[in-house]
Amino acid sequence: MRKFLISTVLLLGLSMNVNAQKHPPAPPHPSKSELINTKSHELDKRYNEEKKLILNHPLATKKMKRDQLKALNEKYRSQKRLLKKM
Repeated sequence: MRKFLISTVLLLGLSMNVNAQKHPPAPPHPSKSELINTKSHELDKRYNEEKKLILNHPLATKKMKRDQLKALNEKYRSQKRLLKKM
């Protein structure tokens, strides 16, 4: 009886140890369209923040703001084009 009890406890302990060592399943990778959508959303968010900073700058003249917005728009367009090519 005592041997049976010891072997049962030992078997339970080993099986719990094996179960504890199993790794959780890896999270699924986002699909290509999901990845493009998230990158596009981040790009739009960054563009809007930079645009707001340029427009609300207290020391910039209208010409400086116009030039900066023109450069920002060109950068945004090129990055959008690259995203669509993916």
